[in-house]
Amino acid sequence: MDALTIRNASAMPAPTWGWLRMNDTKIEIPVDLERIRAVTVEADEDLTETHASFEGAVADLQKRVDAARGDAEDTRACVRAAQRETESLDDLDTPALSAYQLRATRDEIANDVAAAFETGVHVDARSYLNFLAGSTVVLATESGDDEAAVVRVAGEAGGAAGASVDVVAAADSSIDLTISLDGNAAGSDAAGLIGSELRVFAGARARVSVTVYITADAGFTVIDDAGYVLDEGARVDVRHIVLGGGRTYTGLASDLRGDTARMEIGTRYLASGTEQRDFNYVIRHRGRKTISNMDANGVLTGTSKKVLRGTIDLIHGCKGSEGSERETVLLANQGVDNKTVPVILCDEDDVAGNHGATIGHVRPEQLFYLGCRGLSQEAAEALFVAAKLEDAALSAPDEQIRANVVRLGSALIDDFADFEEEIA
Repeated sequence: MDALTIRNASAMPAPTWGWLRMNDTKIEIPVDLERIRAVTVEADEDLTETHASFEGAVADLQKRVDAARGDAEDTRACVRAAQRETESLDDLDTPALSAYQLRATRDEIANDVAAAFETGVHVDARSYLNFLAGSTVVLATESGDDEAAVVRVAGEAGGAAGASVDVVAAADSSIDLTISLDGNAAGSDAAGLIGSELRVFAGARARVSVTVYITADAGFTVIDDAGYVLDEGARVDVRHIVLGGGRTYTGLASDLRGDTARMEIGTRYLASGTEQRDFNYVIRHRGRKTISNMDANGVLTGTSKKVLRGTIDLIHGCKGSEGSERETVLLANQGVDNKTVPVILCDEDDVAGNHGATIGHVRPEQLFYLGCRGLSQEAAEALFVAAKLEDAALSAPDEQIRANVVRLGSALIDDFADFEEEIA
């Protein structure tokens, strides 16, 4: 089948060894998918009034960034190297820069918030999802507001649907956003695609909570792309619950521009059969005393595959900042393929960066114990899958999302629908 291919998607900021085949990925989209409108937005009318824009909020932040910058000259060697126009063998005090170092230093010199904005899956995926959406929904709070909204994308076999959402949280406001990416094939073998494109500006001391549930059937490709800009003292909490979809691509990039900004990311995922999961998280610490935490926990069964790229970038000037990334993966079958690359980039002293991963198979003695009690390998795997699905159902934000989880679980595990009656 012919396909539209998005190359270099979810690329790591600083590529690692090419033989790992993890620096980026490609997304193949069947060309015969019909563009459909399958997005619903549940929000108060006041929240959807266009009294603010993402671009306007970024422009206001840029004015304050420029005012605080001052006129002091930056004499660091890397800055001299990025600014010089010609190479000279006589200039031994100015270092040669790699392509990544040169790009990063020039971005730092420019100090342009809008130009530095990025999303996790990157610009080509963002453009495609914006095309599918047709228009962007703007959810803008006013100072002191406490708001909530739900965006649902309901895919169909043979169709492609996407949502484009901007969140602009004013200073001292809060907003709780839930995004449901669900694709119900209804027994069809046809492929489908669903996705969401999200841009978030968290104003000074704003509180933003984003929860994304992916519960698509195995025939769907799912793209969840997001970019965040955090002003001074802002706090953002993100939950990614990735349970379904034949191929899923989850990307998030965050610019902790303001001092004391904080970003918390909690990811829970499940992959069974031949499903594939791809995650790319990039956290840029630019403000002083900023904090980020990435925590992922997942289960892989069957012959599924998963790649997680997590990059914490401690940029010059972010003194007192801390970044941590952790992952726990249970490999419930010997046939799974798991790749994890935690990366910490640092161009500042007086900072802390931590990363760690716990990855393990179900031990043979554990399988033997279960086998002695009448459970086969397949039945044992089903226990781990059911546990992940039950947890997601119990913590679902609303009944419709819980029903999506139960529908997905029923397709994977016999009698899983009985769980819905137990929690009703």
